[in-house]
Amino acid sequence: MKTDMQKKILLFALTLIITSTPLVKAQNASQDRPYKKWFVGSSLLMLGNFDKTNNPEYIQLNAGYRITPKDVIQFRFKRSIYAWPLGIPFGPSFDAPGLNYPGHARIIAPQIGYQRFWWKGAYTSLYALNAFEKYFDQNKKKIGNGFTLYLDFYIGYQFTFFKNRFFFEPAIGISYWPLRTNVPASFKAVEQKWPNSFIQPGLDFGFKF
Repeated sequence: MKTDMQKKILLFALTLIITSTPLVKAQNASQDRPYKKWFVGSSLLMLGNFDKTNNPEYIQLNAGYRITPKDVIQFRFKRSIYAWPLGIPFGPSFDAPGLNYPGHARIIAPQIGYQRFWWKGAYTSLYALNAFEKYFDQNKKKIGNGFTLYLDFYIGYQFTFFKNRFFFEPAIGISYWPLRTNVPASFKAVEQKWPNSFIQPGLDFGFKF
């Protein structure tokens, strides 16, 4: 997604956190009640799909199970397309003309992760994402298949609402890909100058039951 759209999403998330603080304080006692074991959700990053210039066609679905009050196993499914090297950091180079691939990649990515709550809503999490990729040239002709293993680490805070049924999890994380196979030579030539890691926000939300 474009930089201006990302700024709008982050501003929206920050506004939501600030305006919800009184409600969160009023519901702190709910964390002492029996916890709800299951949840489903998604990510506010899907708002980037309103960007018509560089639409990522992003989909994220989350489902999880709370093993204990502090330990959570989570499954995610992601789908998106991207046309810029993954390691370009936020800044002037991000989505800058001339730095994109000669085409685009489309990914389908199941993901499994572990989330640990340390104090109230403060948590850390680790995810392994298996991205199955299809590469297309500038004429939208398929030129190959690939695979990338991503390891994502986040630190964040879970805000709960309405008797602990709904939640929002702003976070900051780093994504690192130690394994990346069958990247077309034309794509590899563009991305070789960038690192195989990326600092990114997390903006998950969901419903507990």
